[in-house]
Amino acid sequence: MFSISGFAQRYPVFKSIRFDENYSVLENDTVSKDWYKTMKFLPISSSKKTYISFGGDIRFQYFYAKNENWGDGLQDNDGYVLGRYLFHADFHSGKHFRTFVQLQSSMADGRIDPNPVEQNPLEIHQAFADFKIIDEESKRLILRVGRQELTYGSQRLVSVREGPNNRQSFDGVKAIVAKDSFTTELFYSHYVVARNGTFDDESNNERQFWGSYFVFNKIPIIKNIDVYYLGYETAEAAFNDATGKENRQSVGTRIWGKSKNWRYDGEAVYQFGNISGKQINAWTASLNTGYRFTNMKFHPEIGLKGELISGDRQLNDNQLETFNPFFPRGAYFGLAAVVGPSNLIDFHPSLSFELSEKVDWVIDYDMFWRYSSSDGIYAPNVSLVYPSNTTESKKIGNQLGSEIVWQPNQYLYFRVEATWFEAGDYLKASGTGKDIFFTGVTVQLHF
Repeated sequence: MFSISGFAQRYPVFKSIRFDENYSVLENDTVSKDWYKTMKFLPISSSKKTYISFGGDIRFQYFYAKNENWGDGLQDNDGYVLGRYLFHADFHSGKHFRTFVQLQSSMADGRIDPNPVEQNPLEIHQAFADFKIIDEESKRLILRVGRQELTYGSQRLVSVREGPNNRQSFDGVKAIVAKDSFTTELFYSHYVVARNGTFDDESNNERQFWGSYFVFNKIPIIKNIDVYYLGYETAEAAFNDATGKENRQSVGTRIWGKSKNWRYDGEAVYQFGNISGKQINAWTASLNTGYRFTNMKFHPEIGLKGELISGDRQLNDNQLETFNPFFPRGAYFGLAAVVGPSNLIDFHPSLSFELSEKVDWVIDYDMFWRYSSSDGIYAPNVSLVYPSNTTESKKIGNQLGSEIVWQPNQYLYFRVEATWFEAGDYLKASGTGKDIFFTGVTVQLHF
């Protein structure tokens, strides 16, 4: 019999990064075999050390936006449906070799002029091999080669881009080193460009991305600290005051953890390099904290986020101070995804409730300003939305959002959300400047 409750006791919890799941725990499972266990752990050798695991995700979303892009461009009065299908096979041969292959199909039904983030019919999203030189409980040394997802820390600069319909990946090589409470990853890659065809995504040799990311856990007082370096080069960058070839380096640190009812996540990044003869001098600092009242009904949590993200302070000089977030999570300030993390001041209080063990309700309010009136505002993909020279006003607008999430078990996920964005003086001077109303429903199945 198909038993969801039984599965929850016997199988690992699903992860956003599906290749991080480990089903070798089923090797010595004495529970009677069923079709689901066979799918998650299929031995192909008598010793059970060589096996295949299958899985996937199916997600459907309906979205409706009134005055999309603040009323500029084509408008859709009916809404649209996004569907995403992810299927993977994970092959392990003994202790030292593993290969992971994942297909992705992202479709936009009823969407006017869908972009590559919304529609990508069928592609090999991931296909990599792991060579496990050392793979023990307390230490690891793994070399990974091929097409793979990358995600680090708070996903401020590198993310799988789970929110949008089409997740992103990279072709590259990565070394993973871990010992006790220390982990580091070193990688070099090319970004994989999504194209609106079948099996036609390919590496962009003109968008190179490399770096090293160090994580230290169990640190006294501060709990956890990340330290990282990221390098990026592209042949075609475009900012308000610079276009052309960009070579940008980032160094950053992050302190994060929990202490009783408190949670905290602080991060700072500095960027340098050059673009078309201009020197890059950009930075960001952020704080995300919250306090949960565990003794009160519904366990309310008061949250507060704040971000300062640099923008260019003077036109036509020899510097560019616009921050580049590289490959961040697409829905950076909510799924409406109207503002990206460049040239921005953001103040973001929130309130959340656990209505039940499986239902959460979140209310948040976002206030946005331009950091510099000499720079424009940017989309999450760092494309310029409006230039700087429309007004001296810095006020972009305010955003009120709310969502209810119901997760009856680890296999099913439901979300209902709504966002209202009140356009500020800068938007009204730069374009049509209408207020945005955005609502959506998400249904997702993991297996």
